[in-house]
Amino acid sequence: MSKTAHHQNEIPNTPTIRTVRKLSYLMDEQFRVPGTQFRFGLDPILNLIPFAGDFAGFIISGGLVLAMSSKGLTSKIVVLMCLNILLDATIGAIPGIGQIWDFFFKSNTKNMKLMEEYYQEGKHQGSGKSTILLALAILFIIFIILLVILWYIAAWIISLF
Repeated sequence: MSKTAHHQNEIPNTPTIRTVRKLSYLMDEQFRVPGTQFRFGLDPILNLIPFAGDFAGFIISGGLVLAMSSKGLTSKIVVLMCLNILLDATIGAIPGIGQIWDFFFKSNTKNMKLMEEYYQEGKHQGSGKSTILLALAILFIIFIILLVILWYIAAWIISLF
């Protein structure tokens, strides 16, 4: 399909997309810190509940991606959206750092922006295979670096005895 094949200039105004917009806003932007432009939603609040809050946020975000993908998105944009929620859930699960992260990394808002770019600008067309391969390569490199760090830590601990 050509790059402009799905270029429709407007996001479909279906009940599903309206619900996705409302839930995305609720999770990432519902509340405003008084006297500022800073907004946050239920996601960082849920994250205060260890494990259950992260899991609930991940499930809701995953459901939003499923709902959006049912509207004819390409695999590339779905992969990008899934990477957003995976990054949000992974870093959000780190105690302390995760709570702060969730106030600033708004995966649902990012995914709505991706969908707007898809429909209005014709971006993110095509297959998601190269995106998945790149993500796997990056994860593999991170894994190797962590193994090397663990090796040195283990060697250091052993040298203490």
